[in-house]
Amino acid sequence: MQAARGASLTSDHRSKTALLLGVAVAAWLVDLVTKSLALHRLESGDPVELVDSLLRLNLTANPGAAFSTGTGLTPLISLFALAAFGVVLWLSFRVGDTVWAWAFGLLLAGIAGNLTDRLFREPGPLRGHVIDFLELPHWPIFNVADICINVAAGLIILQSLRGIPLSGVKETESDGADEQVPGEAP
Repeated sequence: MQAARGASLTSDHRSKTALLLGVAVAAWLVDLVTKSLALHRLESGDPVELVDSLLRLNLTANPGAAFSTGTGLTPLISLFALAAFGVVLWLSFRVGDTVWAWAFGLLLAGIAGNLTDRLFREPGPLRGHVIDFLELPHWPIFNVADICINVAAGLIILQSLRGIPLSGVKETESDGADEQVPGEAP
């Protein structure tokens, strides 16, 4: 019985890893495509109203971090993003829960999206500016990668508040001492 359960957990773990990586790649591609469209269809400084005054497209190149902070620290921000990507990728292979898989997939996509800009856009590797183009009233301009990071943060907070570990199995559930297999004597 224990061997069948172990095989099931391994299969389930593989499916969660596949989900996580699928979410990461899909969201990263959406970020790349939307940034490319923004670069080719928008003029810097000429906002385009989409939804009245609620949402507009406004192309900018951000050398800094969130809210354009640390504009002189772009290489350091890039190195931090590389380290963060490595840590999240390493932790990703421990995920055994669907919500955690979505959270880490979105987080990887967000980090990868902005890191791709920092590595491959002007003015050069580790100094590249992040392409931002979505603007809400009274909020800094952002991109799809930023959305992914924020949704991931919300999911991580949710799972933490619910007490769900990365494995998806709470300590009391993973302790086999309390479980009884049907048909077996206690």
